[in-house]
Amino acid sequence: MNRLASIPDNEIENPRKKKRETQSGEKPQLKHQPVLNPMTTEFEDEFWPLSGKPYFDVVLTKAHVKPAFNMAVPVKLYQLLPSAAVPAVITYCGQNWRTVYHGDRSQKRFDISWKAFVIDNDLKMGDALVFELIECSRVKLKFRVQILRGDFPAELMAGVHGETSDNPIFIQ
Repeated sequence: MNRLASIPDNEIENPRKKKRETQSGEKPQLKHQPVLNPMTTEFEDEFWPLSGKPYFDVVLTKAHVKPAFNMAVPVKLYQLLPSAAVPAVITYCGQNWRTVYHGDRSQKRFDISWKAFVIDNDLKMGDALVFELIECSRVKLKFRVQILRGDFPAELMAGVHGETSDNPIFIQ
């Protein structure tokens, strides 16, 4: 079963309200700031109900966020997407990142320019992304993305004494 699809939209929290802390305890400055939409004079939302358009979710691993910066598109979307290299736009909170979708390869994926999205949004292993396919043609793809941070909540860190079955983490 799809974990993210089973979460009711009104139960998704905004984990970015609590800034990540570095190991030294200082709060880093995230590169992304909410963007004012000039058409509506409102800030673009980080989270929204899915529109019913095709989507996929992924929990980021080392391959997504480190040297390879490899973001493959799941097989369930292959039939909907072009079988060619096509410019793609990834949109998050009103900002756009350009990449290329390689539908002409056995493993359909975004090219290395996906790295800019990862770095600009301070993505880490364990973060989850929901990609909603907003526009699809033979000449352009557009995905709108939600980021669900995978940070272990700071208020629970005091209860962390281990991470093995012999020394488990207890949450009270």
